Amino acid sequence: MQTLSGQAADQPVISLRGATASLGSRPVLRGIDLAVRPGEVVALLGANGSGKSTAVRAIVGQVPLTDGSLSLFGTDFKRFRDWSRIGYVPQRTTAAGGVPATVREVVSSGRLSRTRFGLLRKADKAAVEGALALVDMDGYADVSVNALSGGQHQRVLIARALAGEPELLLMDEPMAGVDLANQEVLANALREQVAVGSTVLLVLHELGPLEPLIDRAVVLRDGCVVHDGPPPEAVGQHALPGHDHVHPHAAHDAEPLRTGLLS
Repeated sequence: MQTLSGQAADQPVISLRGATASLGSRPVLRGIDLAVRPGEVVALLGANGSGKSTAVRAIVGQVPLTDGSLSLFGTDFKRFRDWSRIGYVPQRTTAAGGVPATVREVVSSGRLSRTRFGLLRKADKAAVEGALALVDMDGYADVSVNALSGGQHQRVLIARALAGEPELLLMDEPMAGVDLANQEVLANALREQVAVGSTVLLVLHELGPLEPLIDRAVVLRDGCVVHDGPPPEAVGQHALPGHDHVHPHAAHDAEPLRTGLLS
């Protein structure tokens, strides 16, 4: 059986085997195995510092593997060139990095990999407008991104990834710091992507409104996979498989949520 892209349906879209990676001299991934198959929605869970974001950044080539293997759509990473098939939403940041730009301009940049000489054709413009509508930002298309709230910035970043009509969508903590109303909008947008057959890998602290969409949860602890299967019923640091409950539970000792590179 083949997918629409011609890929075998049982061939993983992402395959990490024995993957290790370090940041500086500190090992972060310690031989993880991860396979994500076509149409799956997989959540990467774990405490801060467990290696979730590093795993995603390794998949998009931002962090090199020191050992192990990575393939995308059945192609070894070193030979993979078809990046237009992948949409990536990094950890929350300002949508334009401080550069003056409208919402439409930022979202249009997600379409560039499918254009010739950076010129948007009718189909490209339609994809941009569709992505804006999907995250309920079409009414803000001509607004400067510097005037947006944090949740709206996140919606723009997701629209930018969706504008490329990716077969694989990678999202690094898309719900971090986003209020419930914006979480619901993002969940609806993701539901639409799943409905058209996209494969999704998300880094999450908690499943929240995305829980009904998640097929599988992979839990990391200290750079190792400690669970790969159905999502835990109650998601939070204390509910994750492998949590040893040896740390103090007083409020002043609780580890704050943060959105650094090593969440």
